[in-house]
Amino acid sequence: MPPFHLAFPVDDLAAARAFYGGVLGCAEGRSSDEWVDFDFFGHQIVAQLAPARSGDAASNHVDGHGVPVPHFGLVLEMAEWRAMADRLKAAGIRFLMEPTVRFAGQSGEQATMFFRDPAGNALEIKAMAHPDKLFAR
Repeated sequence: MPPFHLAFPVDDLAAARAFYGGVLGCAEGRSSDEWVDFDFFGHQIVAQLAPARSGDAASNHVDGHGVPVPHFGLVLEMAEWRAMADRLKAAGIRFLMEPTVRFAGQSGEQATMFFRDPAGNALEIKAMAHPDKLFAR
């Protein structure tokens, strides 16, 4: 699968480095005074300095939860998802949605969690009960 690229706004590059590099464990790539590249589990994400542009604009109701819009994230294997949940809890990350399972018993059953980076950008980390059903309808 080709790597995905995403550039997103942050208001503090040092805080972005501490969160994406320190908490999430993403290796840092190229950078300047206005942006930092991170290896987001094989994908390239770029934290770009843009004060007052981060955060979400709305939320959608999904399986009984308010899901922030916009958000981005990862689909991990279940064991990796559990390890990430443990890592985030140990780091004291405040969850928008605590690690939970939604769509239980359906083809889209998934473990998921939502949280924000220091700039207010929402992230979702999930794992599918049946990875082959990621795009099932």
